[in-house]
Amino acid sequence: MRRVILIIAGLILSAGLQAKVKPGLVREGDLIFQTSLSAQSKAIQLATKSKYSHCGIIFKDKNGYYVLEAISKVKRTPLAQWIARGKEKSFVIKRLKNADQVLQPEVLVKMKRAGQYFSGKNYDLTFEWSDDQIYCSELIWKIYQRATGLQIGKLEKLRDFDLSNDIVTQKMKSRYGNKVPLNETVISPASIFNSKLLKTVSI
Repeated sequence: MRRVILIIAGLILSAGLQAKVKPGLVREGDLIFQTSLSAQSKAIQLATKSKYSHCGIIFKDKNGYYVLEAISKVKRTPLAQWIARGKEKSFVIKRLKNADQVLQPEVLVKMKRAGQYFSGKNYDLTFEWSDDQIYCSELIWKIYQRATGLQIGKLEKLRDFDLSNDIVTQKMKSRYGNKVPLNETVISPASIFNSKLLKTVSI
C-alpha cells in the first residue's frame, strides 16, 4: 500500500512540474540552474554574488528529459526530480544563442559521450581543475568545451571570489585548512549563467 501511495505522489509531483515547464520549452543541451538546499549553497552564493548555486545540463533518453549533474557523484536525475529538489522548486533554463546551428545531432552525441566519461565520478569538494573528481559547473564547462569547442563562462581563480564573509571563510577552512589554493582555476555557476553565449529561455 505504501508503495502505491509513493507512486501516486510521484505522478502528481511530476505532472505539476511538467505543467510548470511549458510544452516544447526544453531542448537537449540546455543548461538549468537552481538555488540548492545543500550545506555549501549559501557559501557559494556569497562568494560568487549569485542566487544560483547549482546547475546541470539537460539531455533526453527513452524515459524523457534528465539532468546530468555533479552532486554526490556525476549522475542522471529526472528533470522533474531535479526541479523539485531546489529551493521553492524555482529554476532558470539557459540555451546557446545559436543552438540551432551548433547543437546538431552529432554534436549532442559527442556531448553525451563526454558526459559519460565523467559518469560516476565523485563530487569535488575542493574544486580542483582536474578530471579525477568534478563539481557541477565544471561538468557543464568541460562537456561543452570538449564537444563543441565553446567556453561557456569565464574561467577564474579562487582568489577572484569574495572570500570575506564568515560563512565562506568557515567553509573554506573546513575544506582546505590554512592552505587555501587561491590560484586554483575554477568555473562558477554564476560565470556560466552570465555567459554572453547564452540566452534565457522563458518559463
